[in-house]
Amino acid sequence: MATRFDPIRDLDRFFSEVTRTPNSTSLPMDLYRDGEVFVARIDMPGVDPSSIDVDVEDRTLTVRAQRQSEVADKDVKWLTRERTTGTYARQLTLGNRVALDRIQADYQDGVLSLTIPVAEEARPRKINVSHSTPTRVTEVVETSPAQAEDPAGA
Repeated sequence: MATRFDPIRDLDRFFSEVTRTPNSTSLPMDLYRDGEVFVARIDMPGVDPSSIDVDVEDRTLTVRAQRQSEVADKDVKWLTRERTTGTYARQLTLGNRVALDRIQADYQDGVLSLTIPVAEEARPRKINVSHSTPTRVTEVVETSPAQAEDPAGA
């Protein structure tokens, strides 16, 4: 049976292989808010935990990690090689609403979890509304000095 030529499929496969880089194919992330913290969970299977670097500079959080090949022998004949190796990086731009000094990172079972607390000043607050009674305004009538001496006007 002959292989059918499909130019669209072949072009799609070619471009996805050419444009594939370690940064574009790895480190998929979920990001969500849970109450007063943002949580980022980044997949990093096969990464050496000692190679993970997380830093914040100018409100940009950068995660870097390295994945090495387990095959050290250069004389190996690869039949297929889809698992990328090298240095990976992922960046998040953080707004003013987060507490940069309280970010926590934990790596477990191939997943890096970042907990990014909402800044105290960015948390919603309930404003109490006070209710005061209005003050009564009484009518003031001006009188001339002559009327003040003789209130009856006689």
